[in-house]
Amino acid sequence: MNANNIISDEMTLEEKLAAIDKAMANAQEQANEEAAARGTVAAPLDPADLTMCEGCQ
Repeated sequence: MNANNIISDEMTLEEKLAAIDKAMANAQEQANEEAAARGTVAAPLDPADLTMCEGCQ
C-alpha cells in the first residue's frame, strides 16, 4: 500500500484520516474475501504491519 496513492498534501487532516480508514477497510475486506476463498478466516489487519517491509515482519 502506497501512502501517496491514498493521501495528498492538499487534504485536510480529517480527509487524510478518512482516506486511511477507507483504505484499511478495503484491505480488510480483500483479506476476508481471500481467506473465504481458501476456507479460512482472516484476522483483523494490524495497521503497523502496513508500515514495515515483509522482511521486517
